Amino acid sequence: MTGGFFFFAFNQIGMELKGRHTVNATPATLWTMLMDTDTLSKIVPGVSRLEKTGDNSYKSVLEIKMGPVSGSFTGNLEMENIEEEKGFTLKVQQNSSIGNANAAIKIELIPVNPNETEVAFDGDVKVTGLLASMGQRILGSAANVLTKQFFANLDHELAKHQAAS
Repeated sequence: MTGGFFFFAFNQIGMELKGRHTVNATPATLWTMLMDTDTLSKIVPGVSRLEKTGDNSYKSVLEIKMGPVSGSFTGNLEMENIEEEKGFTLKVQQNSSIGNANAAIKIELIPVNPNETEVAFDGDVKVTGLLASMGQRILGSAANVLTKQFFANLDHELAKHQAAS
């Protein structure tokens, strides 16, 4: 589900994140969910607050625990390269006392058949500070856990959405 490629430079670790998951929904249904601030905040792991600040930008607070380290991150999320019902690039800049994280993740909605869509993401994350000093093993495990949580949360919110329809 995920892959990890790591490099070390100047107390910084970079990770490549990749994931794919097929859901029983149309791209239009998924698009509506991903564009809704309340739903998006329930799908993205660790988000405790997501506040829309512009057409495609948000102020965010994330509570993340990675191995022995936990912290509250504040920052911004922005959507770029938006193609309605097809995908977008999510740019994330988060800061905390334990380090900073910057990411650019391309999210694609790929029709499989009339009632199924594959959600695919591919991106790079760079972390600095105490987070970077934790090393690739812990960060790689955390990335796998966060990916599984994202898709489990997506399935859960989709089931609630479909039950309400």
